[in-house]
Amino acid sequence: GYGCSDHYYESDTLLHSFQVLAKLLESPATQDIICDVGMPVLHRNVRYNCRVIFLNKKILLIRPKISLANAGNYRELRWFTPWNKARHVEEYFLPRIIQEVTGQETVPFGDAVLATKDTCLGAEICEELWAPNSPHIEMGLDGVEIFTNSSGSHHVLRKAHTRVDLVNSATAKNGGIYILANQKGCDGDRLYYDGCAMISVNGETVAQGSQFSLDDVEVLVATLDLEDVRSYRAEISSRNLAASKVNPYPRVKVNFALSCSDDVAVPTCMPIQWRHHSPEEEISLGPACWLWDYLRRSKQAGFLLPLSGGIDSSATACIVYSMCHQVCLAVKNGNADVLADARKIVNDETYIPEDPREFCKRIFTTCYMASENSSQDTCNRAKLLAEQIGSYHINLNIDAAVKAIMGIFSMVTGRTPRFSVYGGSSRENLALQNVQARIRMVLAYLFAQLTLWTRGMPGGLLVLGSANVDESLRGYLTKYDCSSADINPIGGISKTDLKNFIQYCIENFQLTALSSIMSAPPTAELEPLVDGQVAQTDEADMGMTYKELSIYGKLRKIAKAGPYSMFCKLINMWKEICTPREVASKVKHFFRTYSINRHKMTTLTPSYHAENYSPDDNRFDLRPFLYNTTWSWQFRCIDKEVN
Repeated sequence: GYGCSDHYYESDTLLHSFQVLAKLLESPATQDIICDVGMPVLHRNVRYNCRVIFLNKKILLIRPKISLANAGNYRELRWFTPWNKARHVEEYFLPRIIQEVTGQETVPFGDAVLATKDTCLGAEICEELWAPNSPHIEMGLDGVEIFTNSSGSHHVLRKAHTRVDLVNSATAKNGGIYILANQKGCDGDRLYYDGCAMISVNGETVAQGSQFSLDDVEVLVATLDLEDVRSYRAEISSRNLAASKVNPYPRVKVNFALSCSDDVAVPTCMPIQWRHHSPEEEISLGPACWLWDYLRRSKQAGFLLPLSGGIDSSATACIVYSMCHQVCLAVKNGNADVLADARKIVNDETYIPEDPREFCKRIFTTCYMASENSSQDTCNRAKLLAEQIGSYHINLNIDAAVKAIMGIFSMVTGRTPRFSVYGGSSRENLALQNVQARIRMVLAYLFAQLTLWTRGMPGGLLVLGSANVDESLRGYLTKYDCSSADINPIGGISKTDLKNFIQYCIENFQLTALSSIMSAPPTAELEPLVDGQVAQTDEADMGMTYKELSIYGKLRKIAKAGPYSMFCKLINMWKEICTPREVASKVKHFFRTYSINRHKMTTLTPSYHAENYSPDDNRFDLRPFLYNTTWSWQFRCIDKEVN
């Protein structure tokens, strides 16, 4: 619902939002509960991102968002206008479908708070919590005791603690009760919203929701004492001095109490220790939940993965296996929705997924596509991993197709290209590698469409890609090869994190096949073998290590460093291992190869967003794709500094 994007421009979206609001207002489920729901609202021909707060078929307040999210993955200013009238309330004329339910013609619209018989409530919206001048600060000084926050906050590795710290610090400095709800699941694009709903009082967490689960809805409940907020605030003299000068908020009076007169002896919830997932657990669970949402909503019958026996495709296979674990666990815990979805996917109304390996066999096809340049080692590794996770595994050889395509080329041109080890040029060498890679993509889609047909089963399969975030940044992939797929669960994850995740899978899923995959050097296996052994390695091809690439990526995107700034930072970071001239050479090589290959980002397979240095061209990392790859001015500045 949050990711409607340009559909917010459509009046239909506004209409349907009001229709659903009418259903919520009429529902007996909302009786005697102050409800805070989000929707776009057009006020005086301006579209606002709003909270509609209602009680017992009456709208109490429409609160428009003040600080809009407009960085990284977010484009709220494209569709909404921020409410810039602080502490100001106007009349909003309700549409007829709402008037018929509430009996109200107009309701308050603006920056106000609610005063019930026993407390005061204020709404904060998503980005406002992250802003330096969050509304909860002045609301709290003005006596607001309960803050609600409805968020559309997406998962990024190692980010969950930031959200928790922000909420707890908000109530630690100012006292109060903070209720944060967050979107859960795949909302139709590259982001996975990772829940983590929470309730905090006076700087401590008293209720924690799950970060990753297949449950569509999760309810958090806590019993808290308003007197704890009042006594906490009473002894913070600096807060009370600031409160005495605060500009008051308009208050909407509500003839309703959240507490009862006889609830003095009701036990309150005690603080809990927040449990954070390790990055390896996050990789195991986040992309797995995203894949499940994508699979059930696309109504396909499973996934097909070209499994090369390397770290990246093996990590992707492990994420699908983790998804199968999550599905079996959800069904075991009585999740009827997951069971119904699983039955639709496997086309069996009596099916119950109990064993992850058995479920994996039904929905996951892996395919090792050998060529004359493939080693027996990678073939064996892929086969053993497929056996251990239970996937339906196919072994095939692409040499006949490669020869056929090269035969057409030779027949037309009268020339036969050769690999560099046989005396060919770098152009010939690269073209021969690309042909193999692109044939694999064509075969992947053919098998995805027809594998189930050959097995007498209905439906088609989604093709999974497995290019990691570092390879995408460097452009170390063939355009329209196996990196081209329907979706890519690891496209936002670094090689370093994937290696740690593989180790986690060895220990937690007992996948012993991964041990030999971990120890093997990463290779594309597109150049001829030497004495039956792989001679080509990724890091030698790229002219940089994956560890270096990860550092370049973080400096380029997160630290906003161009070539010159990156050089200046790295001469200090690497002063123990590199001379300034060596640093300059490395930085120039990275920016040259990055800019030459940037065009590949325009066709990058949609990937799960997990890193803040993702080079995803669609929305997150907006750059040109036709560069002056000599970087003449920037590189001259570096050379001057080196000298």
